[in-house]
Formats: sequence, structure tokens, C-alpha cells
Amino acid sequence: MNSPVIQLLLLAGIAIYLIVKLRRTLGTRDGFEKPRARRTDDQMATRRDFEVIDGGAEEDADEELEEIGPTDAALAEMKRVESDFTAQDFLAGARYAYEMIVTAFAKGDLDEIKPFLSKEVFLSFEKTVKAREEQGRIVETEFLGFRETKINSAFYSKDSSEAEISVQFVGEHRTCVVDSSGNVIEGNRESVSKRTDIWTFSRIFGTNDPNWQLVATGE
Repeated sequence: MNSPVIQLLLLAGIAIYLIVKLRRTLGTRDGFEKPRARRTDDQMATRRDFEVIDGGAEEDADEELEEIGPTDAALAEMKRVESDFTAQDFLAGARYAYEMIVTAFAKGDLDEIKPFLSKEVFLSFEKTVKAREEQGRIVETEFLGFRETKINSAFYSKDSSEAEISVQFVGEHRTCVVDSSGNVIEGNRESVSKRTDIWTFSRIFGTNDPNWQLVATGE
């Protein structure tokens, strides 16, 4: 087999691995589903890779939960229900999903990321994309890498088996807004900016649905 064919097969293998990893960690969802009820506050250029801060203490699952904080206790409960759950694997999938969602949202390609968004988040994204299109604005963005990612908080309901994990992403981006002629009207094509986002993912544990969906975004 000649060299170009071998290289093509290697690249294909890497792509398949990444897709399988993302689906295994964050899951997939097909078709329309009624959005879940949200819990109240009272109930609850060159790609650069920086330090990653993993959160979670799933190894503490056998400890007395009252001796650890609420986030670690929630993560421990998730591991009790599904023994193959780990915070590290979750964060790996979340990082991949973040880059994919940010890039697709900037391009306005929402079909690509719809399975990973709750109905509310999808409609919010769709409204923003339509407004940009009506104004003739195009977002040019390049994700350069993470400075840090960490689990900010976690919640697990024993009654509903619903889990929520909020992740803080700190990354570097090049972003600008251009008009239909390609003239920059906001930002700078060469400027690198640090951006912090806090995203919340949710799923139901103990079912055949492995999906994590993005249910809230913020800074």
C-alpha cells in the first residue's frame, strides 16, 4: 500500500475514534423530545493546548457522602448508578463538544449540533443566527485552545435520576464580525481574546439513553 493511502486510512481511523468517543461520553439524540422540567435554585492560529483542570472525586464513591462537598457527592452518586461514569471522561467529551458547538454556532450550522442541545438552547441559538443573517453579519471565529476546564458544580436527583454538571471553560479565540462584503465591523481578525463560559449539561442516569445535552449557557 502506498504512503498516501496509508495516511488516509490513519486519518479516517482517528476521525472514527473521535466520533465514537464523543457519542460514548456525551451521547446522541434523534428526533423531537419534550424538554425536561428544569430544577429551581431552591432545589439545587495554531491550535494550543493549555493545562486542563479536571474536577470530580468519583473515586470517593465509597466514602460517607456527608464528608465531601455537594459537587463531589453528586458525582459519586452518578458513579453509584453507572459504574463506568468518570468525571475525567465526561470532561473530555465536554471539551470536544464545546469546540464543536462554538464553531458550528459561529458558522450558523445548527443542524450539526442540534442533537447535543436542549430545545430551549437550540431555539435561542436559532434566534441569534437568524438575527445575524437578517443584518447581513457573518461571524468569523477560530478556537485556539483551552487554558483550563473544570467542573464548577454538579447536581443529582435520586427521585428523577436527572444529573446536571456545570463546566467552566476558559479558552482563547480569534473572533470578529464582518459584513456581507467581508469588511470587519466588530473585533479584529488578528486579536486573540480569552473567553470564559459556564455551560450546564444534563442527562437521565440509569436508562438506555447515554445522552448529555447542553441545557444552559452563561459566563
